[in-house]
This record gives sequence, C-alpha cells and structure tokens, in this order.
Amino acid sequence: MTDLGTEARPDSSDLAVTVLGSSGTYAGPGNACSGYLVRGGGTTVLLDAGPGVLASLQCHIRPTELDAVVVTHSHPDHWGDVPILRNALHYVLGHGGVPLYTTAGTLDVVEGVFDDGLGDAFRPEVITDGSDLTVGGLRIRCSRTAHPPETLGLRVDLGDRSVAYSADTGPAWSLAELGDGIDLGICEATWLQADGFEADGLHMSAEQAGRLAKEAGVADLLVTHVPPTGSVELAVAEASDAYGAPVDPARIHHTYLV
Repeated sequence: MTDLGTEARPDSSDLAVTVLGSSGTYAGPGNACSGYLVRGGGTTVLLDAGPGVLASLQCHIRPTELDAVVVTHSHPDHWGDVPILRNALHYVLGHGGVPLYTTAGTLDVVEGVFDDGLGDAFRPEVITDGSDLTVGGLRIRCSRTAHPPETLGLRVDLGDRSVAYSADTGPAWSLAELGDGIDLGICEATWLQADGFEADGLHMSAEQAGRLAKEAGVADLLVTHVPPTGSVELAVAEASDAYGAPVDPARIHHTYLV
C-alpha cells in the first residue's frame, strides 16, 4: 500500500481507495461518516455514503462520474447522504440510472425517505451474503458480517489486486470471510481494548481489528470508524501491536494505492 496523499488522481490502471469519511456513528470535526471511493480499471465505485460524504466526494470527482454506489447496511451513518445524492443527480445534474447496490432492508429505508421513492436517479439492486458483482473493471464480493441489521463486508478486486472493507461488525466475523490474498484491509476499530472493552458483538476493538487482520493474512491495514469521542492515535497503536506491524488510520481525502 502506498499513501498518495490528498492531491493524487490515480491512473486508470491502478486500484486505489480514497477516504471520503471515516468517523464512527457521527461525523467529527473535519471528517465525515463512512465513505470510500474505489477506482480501478476505468471504473469508479462509492462504498457507503454517510453524512458528509457527498461534500468530500466532490473534492475528487463529479457525482456524475460514479459508475455505482454500494451501501453496506441500513444504519444512517452509512447511507445518510444517499437521498441528498439522489436530489443532486435528479434535480440539479440531470443524471440518472446509477446502479445502487444494497441490502433489502437498506433499500426499504432509503426509498421511504421520499413519497416517490428514489425516482430515476438510481437503478437499485438488492445484494446479500454471497453476492458477486461485476461493475466495469471491478469485481465486488459480499459477506454478511456480525452486525445487526443485515450488513455486508465487501471485497473489491482488480485483476490480482484486492481491497476489503469490513463495514460494521463484531469480532465473530473477520476479513478472512472475504477470502485469501487481501492486499489492503479497511477494518473498523470502534473501541479500545485498553479501556476495558467488553465485546458487545456489534463492533470491534482496535486490538481485535489488528489481530483478526493478521490472522487473515491481510497485507496492509487501515483502521476506521473511530467515534469522535475516541482517539485515532490510540486505536492505531493498539491495532499495530496486535497486527505486529504498523497500521495506518483511514485519513480523510487520502488516496491509497493498492
């Protein structure tokens, strides 16, 4: 993994991830909730669209450049900007038919925001555990995590390069469920084991994120979903100790080359 910083625009032959938001539960100062822009093979996909992500997105691409949006689950810190993106595409940008892949429960919630549903801005498709999609040059695979409601961890491949995203999960699931050979893992690290963390089954500690990524053979690791009340620095330190190698935080607007 190479951190290209905040100004990079990756080549179409690269597999790259740009962090558009990494705050857990609600957006902290200078950050947004969950959102990751994955680009490769001439294809551009948005993974999750929490509050603040649409503003971040426009620092890197136009919304009309999206080839698809994938939303992992129905908690609003992961989809809150989808209705705003719908309005932007439909009313302002005159653009429609963007594939929107998400769970049945999430689709019900998002469509319920509007009297007329999502209209023609999106072309919705339900995904679930085991779904295997091809979007342009990218292959996207889904695995249900240990988090209510139905939540999907995602693996994106371009040729022999791969990035995996945990979405939200407890420690009963890990990135290993998405297969071998993960080059870059993006894993939630909501809590600190050092603070006397007791597993609630809903989220991981930083220690668990690092340990489970090591067991899964993940080559490089970013930790994410630390709430604004937490310490990213302590999460990185705890995860690094468990991972046995340096771990980076998912830094907003940074692009990581896989």
